[in-house]
Amino acid sequence: MSTAHRGNRDAGRSRAPYDAIEGDLLLRVLNALLREDAYGLRSGARTVRRADGDLLRLALPAGALLLPIEADGFQCEVRASRPVGETEDGTLAGMRAVLGRLRSAAGAADRAGFDAFVAECEQELATLRLHAAARPGVVAELAARYGPRPAQQWRGLAGSLAYDTLAAHRDHPVYPTARTRPGLSAAGLSAHAPEFHPEFALRWIAVPRAAVCHGDGPLPTWWPTPSTLGLPDADEPQLVLPVHPLTVGPPLTAALRAAGLAGRATLAPRPWLRVRPTLSARTVAVTDDPAIHLKLPLGTATLGRRNRRTIKPGTLIDGAAGQRLTALVIAREPRFAHSILLADEHTHLHAGHELLATLVRRYPPGLDAAQVVPVAALLASCPDGSLVADALAARFYGGDLLAFLDAYLTLLFDWHTTLFGYGVGLEAHQQNTSLVLDEAAGRPRLRLLIKDHDGPRVHTRRLAVRLASGRLDSPALGFDDSRILVGDDGPVADVFTTIAVHLCAGALVFELGRIGRARLGTLMDLLRDRLTEAIDQLDATPAPADALAPAVIGASAPLVPSARFAGSAGSVIRALPAPGAVLRERVLDADRLPVKAMVTAGTLLAKERSGAADINKHYVSGPNYLLRTSRWSR
Repeated sequence: MSTAHRGNRDAGRSRAPYDAIEGDLLLRVLNALLREDAYGLRSGARTVRRADGDLLRLALPAGALLLPIEADGFQCEVRASRPVGETEDGTLAGMRAVLGRLRSAAGAADRAGFDAFVAECEQELATLRLHAAARPGVVAELAARYGPRPAQQWRGLAGSLAYDTLAAHRDHPVYPTARTRPGLSAAGLSAHAPEFHPEFALRWIAVPRAAVCHGDGPLPTWWPTPSTLGLPDADEPQLVLPVHPLTVGPPLTAALRAAGLAGRATLAPRPWLRVRPTLSARTVAVTDDPAIHLKLPLGTATLGRRNRRTIKPGTLIDGAAGQRLTALVIAREPRFAHSILLADEHTHLHAGHELLATLVRRYPPGLDAAQVVPVAALLASCPDGSLVADALAARFYGGDLLAFLDAYLTLLFDWHTTLFGYGVGLEAHQQNTSLVLDEAAGRPRLRLLIKDHDGPRVHTRRLAVRLASGRLDSPALGFDDSRILVGDDGPVADVFTTIAVHLCAGALVFELGRIGRARLGTLMDLLRDRLTEAIDQLDATPAPADALAPAVIGASAPLVPSARFAGSAGSVIRALPAPGAVLRERVLDADRLPVKAMVTAGTLLAKERSGAADINKHYVSGPNYLLRTSRWSR
């Protein structure tokens, strides 16, 4: 029985006003606040030992609150075990009551952020109830449309959309209110959100061609013209941009005015082009051409009120630059030529406002017969109630889940440690990384498909040394966001840990252990062993034979040698610690590991209070579950 159901049963004895959905949400909220040590709640608390279980005593201005806890170890030492709190006046049950007491922990300067988070929680609860009511019908529709057996029938990029829908019904490993989308109504969600697997048509707007900034790639051959959309000829050449239906209206009008396009742009009178939402609601797949996805800005936020779903011009530039850099690593590491696939993100349009933009994402060919499954969907339930991971293991690995995980973790860590050796850390989290499974020569073949290439961290000095081609700077790499380029290994190691280790591996392993699918110790041994092997291999593998040859990241961006490194590559290499040694020190053998503090940076605290330069890369620390001395060691 889950902790949420135990909590609901216990609360029912005292007629607590909440159900399992609210109890599960409150547990996630409490665990996030404890993990991030918001307002010093955890560090200022003490543990109270009782015969019926441990409690964490939080000293609050409104009076002490005792939370039932149990040992955890994944990103935090403890976790809430029941969705209640004890006070001197009795037991508090339900989200509103418990968060109402916690509100006193936020000082006057932070009270607005706390209240905004409570509003997120209330919106999340309403969304969860909506999803729970809709899920049986949605799953039945998936089975009818794609087939009842996902691992055999949900093929290609069209089938991947069905996996996206299953993943959308799961909770984020870190952010507790990830499903809420402020500002969108229940009708708007049911008609456009991935949890409902809807199909809808896009709107289009014609803007002066001279006002549009282009990426490097061509538009699809089916891209409409103004006349296709029934628009009259204009005085100046026009280009049409797709607009998400939820953006049409006051948000679009305000965007055109802000961009200086009011009176110069025309909204097409009728929708055109059928699409379905992907796991990222603002990105849609073209129904008749599922290998093309369109990322469109939305006037909402997810994973924190500051995480707006609009599109800044710089992120489009950074996505193309990140793809070029990642492709360069693959070109220099032949073993990844057929195991790492990249979505192409060179085609994009922007008309001077965050709501007037489009990324045209193209997926590589040859995936029609494969299973394309986001990591976020692996522990989702199939139409028959089995886990997606079990279904895939049955299809490709003879039903051996550990063999499947072994293959996945081996490739995952080989790839990310190799990138670290180049000074690169990718934001390729559980939504941005998909498994591609098929068969080759009668054997299972597992590949990784990576999308959303913006937002990496790049240690320019390590990259320059690895390429032996001189100094790299912003003009050479082509990134727009200055935060991407860093001067030491720390930020790259933080991304490696929080993305590759925590979100793509640790979250999977710990949940499989908690639901009893395998012994957690066995799973942890597998994770730790594969990561250790990848790190050991990193220092054992020599640089490619052409390491001293000039490298090119993009046709217009050669890496130019500089006097700083010319003739002294050997001394520079010696000045940098071996990448494997860095990962052993910062990851395998570290006392504590960085942990994302997304609630703190995204909603609770203003930037001036949190000091967060990047919402998605703001960290606290948690226990290192990789240590051989941890509770899961042999």
